[in-house]
Amino acid sequence: MRISITGKNIEISDYLEDLVVKKVAKLDKYFPEDTEAHVTLAVERSRHIVEVTIPYSGGIIRGEVVSGDMYASVDSVLAKLERQIVKHRTKLEKNLRQGAFKGGEPVYAPIDDDAEETREVVRVKRFAMKPMSVDEAILQLELLGHSFYVFENAENGSVNVLYQRNDGNYGLIAPER
Repeated sequence: MRISITGKNIEISDYLEDLVVKKVAKLDKYFPEDTEAHVTLAVERSRHIVEVTIPYSGGIIRGEVVSGDMYASVDSVLAKLERQIVKHRTKLEKNLRQGAFKGGEPVYAPIDDDAEETREVVRVKRFAMKPMSVDEAILQLELLGHSFYVFENAENGSVNVLYQRNDGNYGLIAPER
């Protein structure tokens, strides 16, 4: 596994870099050798943010944790990623490393069979979509007070999702054509 580490508002010491590489490398048992992991370490005020993104042949696995301590954030995000991998093991097995789940316990996330949650769709909401610009969608999002808004983009006719980011700005999810 190739691991790239980026820092935002932080000088990454050799010790921190070695620690992150050593810990993230333990997840390589789930992925083929050519998989790349992107780790971003950031500090905003007293918040230590660690984000790990691992693109693989079938999709992307991503985890982000914010805490008061960088080392605790690293441990927490890796446990979070491993829980995601183990929880969705049957769906992921065909895309991950052959035999990744045979033998051996998870490294960061202890197996808790009692915590197995089954989630289901409990409500379906239908609504009419009229074509609108991104600016109109932002206005609607703010008027409704929601964290996201689905709309038909008047410029290209595709269905887009507008969402409010943690930093207060907006993100737009649009399909590629």
